[in-house]
Amino acid sequence: MYERADPRPLGPLWHVQGAHTFFAGPLSYNASHRHGAPVYLAGLYDRFRIRVGEGAWTACRTAMIPAGVAHELDVRGDPIAVLYLEPGSGGAHGLSPLVDGGQEAGGVLLGAGGEIRAFRDLHESRDGVREAGAALADVVRFSCGRARRSVDARIARAVTLLHDDPAMGAGALAAAVGLSSSRFQHLFTAQVGVPFRRYRAWLRMRRAIAAVTAGDSFTTAAHAAGFADQPHFAHDFRKTFGAPASGSLLGLRR
Repeated sequence: MYERADPRPLGPLWHVQGAHTFFAGPLSYNASHRHGAPVYLAGLYDRFRIRVGEGAWTACRTAMIPAGVAHELDVRGDPIAVLYLEPGSGGAHGLSPLVDGGQEAGGVLLGAGGEIRAFRDLHESRDGVREAGAALADVVRFSCGRARRSVDARIARAVTLLHDDPAMGAGALAAAVGLSSSRFQHLFTAQVGVPFRRYRAWLRMRRAIAAVTAGDSFTTAAHAAGFADQPHFAHDFRKTFGAPASGSLLGLRR
């Protein structure tokens, strides 16, 4: 087992920018939840346990979970890296090459190893917040260059437009990429893994997290991201991640 040279405790690290949403820090238990974007998990110093759907608990060192797949996590308070990649930049196909020795279980790719070092370095670095953007871009560039498939160009374009203008609806996006509304909705779900409305909810959560990491209070961040109030944000955070916001959004490194 790898041991960190500097044993001083480090607060949670979040990075939300462009195509990347990244967390590194200790987690305990995350109840069953489904993400609006695919996610790569890496136990920074040891294995973690995961349960996909109603299946059995399995111990692994890395995992790639497509959007929309229900899962539970038991990390026992150990540090873990969590990387979400937006579909316009490769999505699940772009994350799969990060898993080494992967075996499929319920749509999830579980690995005995994979990309860990870069994320562990970010977690241990006192300048990890400032280094995250370049480091994550390098990892994603490497991984997406080895992906076997890519997201449909029309859906990738729609995702980019939605990031630029979160107020755009499905109809406007469909027209912008040359699809009927019904065809767009069907293709979006097939390509992204979740319906359009669920993905929009994920983007709203990203905006709230980004505001908190920038220094806003939970209440201010909730309002800025379009939540009715702070309790609504807290409820949706628990639904999105399977754990309360206080577990990963307090004591942040900045």
